[in-house]
Amino acid sequence: MLKNMLACCKLYISESRNTHALRMVETSLKGHPKTLLVNKFTDEIYNRVGYTLVSVLSPSTSNTGIVSPLKEAVFDMIKAAYEFIDLGMHCGTHPRLGVVDHVCFHPLRYTTLDQAAALTRSIAAQVGEELAVPTYLYGAAHTSGRTLASIRRELGYFKPNSDKNQWAGSLSFNVPNLKPDFGPTKSAQNSKGVLTIGATKWVDNYNVPIHCTNIELVKKIARRVSERGGGLESVQAMGLAHKEGVMEVACNLLNPGQVGADRVQAAVERLGAEEGLNVGKGYFTDFSEERIVDMYMESVNSV
Repeated sequence: MLKNMLACCKLYISESRNTHALRMVETSLKGHPKTLLVNKFTDEIYNRVGYTLVSVLSPSTSNTGIVSPLKEAVFDMIKAAYEFIDLGMHCGTHPRLGVVDHVCFHPLRYTTLDQAAALTRSIAAQVGEELAVPTYLYGAAHTSGRTLASIRRELGYFKPNSDKNQWAGSLSFNVPNLKPDFGPTKSAQNSKGVLTIGATKWVDNYNVPIHCTNIELVKKIARRVSERGGGLESVQAMGLAHKEGVMEVACNLLNPGQVGADRVQAAVERLGAEEGLNVGKGYFTDFSEERIVDMYMESVNSV
């Protein structure tokens, strides 16, 4: 068992308030006992839920070269989400492109990034073909290695479409703006939106609260923290309205072993002080890579 190849899937659904829909999504996992749900992170203000799943991979003679219980488990969760959630009814302070906004696979112990990418492409094809959802590959799963952020920018992900920095209702773009890798190429269904799915090395998600009501100031700080804005290498950041009197700098740490949460926290505190703002202590939305592996192995060994 110690030599098992493992992979992790993080699946983000644009819903946190419809308890029946989320119960149905989670119920779909009951038929997949070999896939372990290690974390569920819910943010009601963002109206978003993140699930973290782990299972084994093994070589195969199939077209993908990889088989894993993750494939069927993730596909069934995606299918249930589309069945019970309507993007047209969605409203929250976190951007999104679809009911299932984002799926990412990370290789864990003994698994390569190429193997995780092969699994990703297999699921993407199934979603596009069987569920008729425009599906976009990124990272190692895409031939050019394009980034998730580049797809999001092209599809208008970062621009609120409602008052008070809210993303509300169905999408306002046509799919031909950026041709999907799988699924329909004409337009997205208003109730579903589109799906981005990729494979990358491990990413930590770390959010830092700022006690203020000026979203433009927080966006300014987020830009200065991010690599794109000349800040910390391998850090992506955006400023979002979170709850009453509190904004957040929400960060993806693409290389947490080199640039971790401590440096992000220090940078936000320094930039916040320059603007006279009170910066709170940040938090992770998931466990660390090492802890997730340990949780899976503990679960398997306890059976």
